[in-house]
Amino acid sequence: MSGGGMDAAQFERIDGFPYRKRVRDTMSAPAVTVPADATLGDAVEAMTTRAVSSVLVVDGTGRCVGIVTERDALRALRRDIPGVLATPAAAAMTSPVAGVAADDFLFRAIGRMDRLGVRHLPVLDAAGRPLGMLSARTLLKVRSSTALAVGDEVDVAADAAALRAAHDRLPPLAVGLLADGVPATGIAGVVSAVTRDITARAAALAIASARAEGRGEPPCRWCLLVLGSAGRGDSLLAPDQDNALILDPPASTDANAVDAWFAAFAGRLNETLAEAGIPLCKGGVMAREPAFRRTAVGWRAAVDGWIAKPDGEAVLAADIFFDFAPVAGDAALADGLRADALARAAAAPVFLRRLAADLDGAAAALGWLGRFRLVDGRVDLKRGGTLPITAGLRALALRRGIAATSTLDRLEALRAVGAVGAEDAAAIGEAYGVIVDAVMRQQIADLAAGRPAGPRVDPRALDRRSRRALRAAVGRAALMPAMVNDALAG
Repeated sequence: MSGGGMDAAQFERIDGFPYRKRVRDTMSAPAVTVPADATLGDAVEAMTTRAVSSVLVVDGTGRCVGIVTERDALRALRRDIPGVLATPAAAAMTSPVAGVAADDFLFRAIGRMDRLGVRHLPVLDAAGRPLGMLSARTLLKVRSSTALAVGDEVDVAADAAALRAAHDRLPPLAVGLLADGVPATGIAGVVSAVTRDITARAAALAIASARAEGRGEPPCRWCLLVLGSAGRGDSLLAPDQDNALILDPPASTDANAVDAWFAAFAGRLNETLAEAGIPLCKGGVMAREPAFRRTAVGWRAAVDGWIAKPDGEAVLAADIFFDFAPVAGDAALADGLRADALARAAAAPVFLRRLAADLDGAAAALGWLGRFRLVDGRVDLKRGGTLPITAGLRALALRRGIAATSTLDRLEALRAVGAVGAEDAAAIGEAYGVIVDAVMRQQIADLAAGRPAGPRVDPRALDRRSRRALRAAVGRAALMPAMVNDALAG
């Protein structure tokens, strides 16, 4: 993140809707489809019957292979060819089809539609099967300038400099979204989404470099993960790199050769991310390190090792690992690892109690008489604020086998199954939001002043009401270790 003064003026008046909402909140569903052997007449009939302006063409596995819009149909009819409606719909469709994921933020879909000049964007699952559709008509109510949609420009970035340009727009974007009333936790989700996109694009650039250097394609199935805050979706404005690789080489391959290829790939990936404004992890939690570049079998063995001997090092590794999210490669590898890791953790109460016990070492943010505990005029709102909440909810979620990684999603899932009472859940969610808001506003101020951003906040810069709210929030966070230990013991 560049440290110079940022130009926030252009971002001060932003329609926050596309940054609050996910694609799934706005898409029309289910998508209207026709089979690959359908005629153009079948496609027109489907559009007319369902009162839609496009249909998706799917193959025998349900995967989207093309799209036919009303404009495509009119263009074909204009040719006035006898029997045109009996011709294959595939002859009029656009293929391949650019799509978007249901969990993407809406701003990313807007940017992609604008870049491609399309009026319809299919919503696809990981296998390419249609879930719904976004249309320009649906998005008319979204007034945000497409110039603000940083997510899709990342997908076409040609180098680290282009990725850096997108990354450096995040602080002023946060300013505008706060001004528009978007909660800081929601902005953290946007920052995390862009961070994931940048990581995925850096992986694509690393593979392109391997081709150019004559090292060829990835030699086996693989999946790139982001860990920690980016995996949870709560990155603020000073994240470093936390990433890892899952490899799945066939038994017949040379394991050393496979690892050598991915070691070079990971080295280029981590260098590109550093040049893009996401610093190298001081703790070495990066795919270029052998400990964070393992086969699927190796990762399962690592989890078993942490559970069998939950010492300080194991707790630190598990603390960041269990928040992983796939960003590139074969997501099925991540899904399989998550299912196994969750099952192992849920059945290991001693391990989970050890995770929770580590929270007791979190530095309290409040001292005697409820005063903030300051060092150089600032209070650490990671150790004494967000950490007890995120780590505590992680331990409880693992005990219940909850797959969600987002802190607030974990909280809601725990409330839904009765693991956290409704009043406690509301209080924890409110406290978390207050703390994240305080940290984000401090980071924005520090970056604007050319200072490095971090989790430490000057409470004297807050008005009396905000200080009171923050004091109550960190007081609530301080109760988390006892609450989590009691819940695990029960």
